[in-house]
Amino acid sequence: MVVLAIIVGSLIASMMFVLALRQFVGLVASRRRAIVAAEFSRGEREFSLLAELDERLGRTRLGRWLARELDLAGLTHRPILVLAVAVVVGGVITWVLWQFVSTVLAVLGIVLGVVFVRRYLARAQARRRDAFIGQLPELARVLANASHAGLSLATAVGVAGAELPEPAHSELTRVATRLKFGAPLATAIQELNDRVGSRETNVLMSTLIVASRSGGSLVTALRDIAETLDQRKETHREVTTILSQSVASSNLVIAMGFVMLLVLNSIAPGTVDRMTREPIGQVALVVGGSLFVAGYVLIRRMTRIEP
Repeated sequence: MVVLAIIVGSLIASMMFVLALRQFVGLVASRRRAIVAAEFSRGEREFSLLAELDERLGRTRLGRWLARELDLAGLTHRPILVLAVAVVVGGVITWVLWQFVSTVLAVLGIVLGVVFVRRYLARAQARRRDAFIGQLPELARVLANASHAGLSLATAVGVAGAELPEPAHSELTRVATRLKFGAPLATAIQELNDRVGSRETNVLMSTLIVASRSGGSLVTALRDIAETLDQRKETHREVTTILSQSVASSNLVIAMGFVMLLVLNSIAPGTVDRMTREPIGQVALVVGGSLFVAGYVLIRRMTRIEP
């Protein structure tokens, strides 16, 4: 009887220990989940101000323009951050001009801040467009192989979007999605041209539209286009290399104008400020600035390669 009582007591004690251990593990897990949830909610609260400011900016015309330009450039930055960087850059340039050059020329800091944002977005869009143009020969080959395998044009575009890296991946996936939801091919292609349009893109996409409407040997046409695009790609690369020195010269022209003002003001402090207040100095600054800007624009026009 005593042995039975000992066995039953041991079993009950073991069961109680297991239940207590299970309860303890559950409490530890609950506490850990609560800590993670608290950190996540705190992060959301800290980040909510930035999201709210970005949302308010998105309701304005400037915010919509920034969002559209960032989307075309393939950038994931928040518009409010880009605007904040532009304000900081403009403020720093304004302070430098105010302190070391002239109080009148300090207003150029605001202009340069706006130019900085536009140039940054334009260069990002140009790089994305050039990257897409570089993928066009491979895109034509993928479409030719898919069409040769008997796939429809919409399916072939989706296959190309799945196989090619960025930026062709996102652009072609968008076109394939539009086609799946019933959009006409011409409309989807036009939207693609609006985003990353170029002469090479127009040639390839026009071939797809003509083939979808009138038929014909799409496979042969795409393979011929792929060879032609390869040749144009090499030619474009050679021309860009040849003109790189001239492009650098155009940027140097503008830099020289500001450097000359800084050197002149460092040799004789207050000279630029007096020039901005005297009629003769104002005429000299306007004429000199116009010549520098004209030289920059002329060099850029001469070295510009049409996309």
